[in-house]
Amino acid sequence: MIPHSKTTLTKEDSSAVSRVINSGYISQGEAVARFESKLAKYIGVKGGAAVSSGTAAIHLSLIALGVKEGDDVAMPTYVCPALLNAINYVGAKPLLIDINPDTYNISTANLKKKLTKKTRAVIVPHIFGLPADIEEILSIGIPVIEDCAQSVGAAYKGKKVGSFGHCAIFSFYATKVMTTGEGGMVVSNSDKILEKIRDLREYDHKPNYIVRYNYKMTDMQAAIGISQLKRLDSFISRRKDIASFYTKKFSELGITVPSNQEKEHIYFRYVIKKSGQWSVVSGQKLEDDLKFFEANGVKCMRPIFKPIHRYLKLKGFLEADRAWNELISIPIYPSLTDGDVKKIVRVTEKWREAKVE
Repeated sequence: MIPHSKTTLTKEDSSAVSRVINSGYISQGEAVARFESKLAKYIGVKGGAAVSSGTAAIHLSLIALGVKEGDDVAMPTYVCPALLNAINYVGAKPLLIDINPDTYNISTANLKKKLTKKTRAVIVPHIFGLPADIEEILSIGIPVIEDCAQSVGAAYKGKKVGSFGHCAIFSFYATKVMTTGEGGMVVSNSDKILEKIRDLREYDHKPNYIVRYNYKMTDMQAAIGISQLKRLDSFISRRKDIASFYTKKFSELGITVPSNQEKEHIYFRYVIKKSGQWSVVSGQKLEDDLKFFEANGVKCMRPIFKPIHRYLKLKGFLEADRAWNELISIPIYPSLTDGDVKKIVRVTEKWREAKVE
């Protein structure tokens, strides 16, 4: 079985962790500071603040931007619940936005239509590794948190994503583009935002009391992050090579493939679209298509398990519903062998040619 996602770890990563363990200092320390500095330099911003997860990064970013109870925070509905959780942590209200059907990123037109007088921030994921229309969103004039959990290393008009917004968050979960196992970071050009997040991520040895959190990253995690960052460009290069092969083969089969939009897509996810004209089984349930792939040795998934509006039992998100019903995420990660990639193409071709009995 070819798994849907898999970490790319090497002896370099293991050695980096061993050096930290042998130093005797394993909690937040010098390695975390170096990781913050190196990632900020790579993205092209002033600094970074490492934390325990991407969710923690969003949570602290909202606080640092002054979002409070009763405020609205705009976010796309076609995302995982981490964004919703962070908004709820600060007592704000999610303002759900539909997606652009060509890119699956947040719809700028729908965002402009739904903004309220209470909207204090907008979270903009660069979904699947494809940059969103960040400059147009910034022109609206509302503070922007870039969500780069799936897009570290991607670029928009020659600049790295994460360098445009008031701040940007990254996730380094095990299956992300680069990993620290668990962990996240906020980067920004604002000293005020970074200082606030560094203050809030740890609660002890403070001259005053306010609610603070235990959101620190360990030096062991940071050591993996530094090691992974050295190889990030090679990770992305391999993802792009696999994506190029997929696109060529799938286009020949008449399968709708990801949009590039003349932007630097890094292919955290490679999604194909299920056409309404053909399906593996009658009823056209996506779950049955996923079972077909699994039965043939390739684990595929919905790229988003469930849109937020479906959790909240809301309606009126046509494009997100369409994406949820039509998109299949196939394996794409650096450790796939050429043989794995060819097998995935063969199984996809078999899926495409299957007829409804």
